[in-house]
Amino acid sequence: MLEMNPDIVCAIIERAREFHAKEEVVITEEPGSPADDWALQVLADHADDLTYQDLKTQIDDLDPEQQVQLVALMWMGRGDYEADEWDTALAEAKDNWTPTTAEYLIATPLVADYLSEGLDMLGYSCE
Repeated sequence: MLEMNPDIVCAIIERAREFHAKEEVVITEEPGSPADDWALQVLADHADDLTYQDLKTQIDDLDPEQQVQLVALMWMGRGDYEADEWDTALAEAKDNWTPTTAEYLIATPLVADYLSEGLDMLGYSCE
């Protein structure tokens, strides 16, 4: 099923928790309007944040197939797909992959929880 080392996902989960736990990080759940490029605007405010930079680098350094798996895991963890729909989630994530996948993941509220839940659904754990 998962074709990447779960330890990589666990490291990203840990760093995402550190980043999102900071008081000054506020990422809205919904954009103000469809035209707003809200995720990039919000994340631009954190460009000098070392935790953000490290997390973004961790994700950017993954090959596109691994980034696709992260997105599929996140979607599963937030309830968009069930465990038996892994291949469908992967196909959808692959169709929607962009070079800004790191920003998309980081800008998602609760991304660490979603990734963790997605791992659990596939039988993996960070413990």
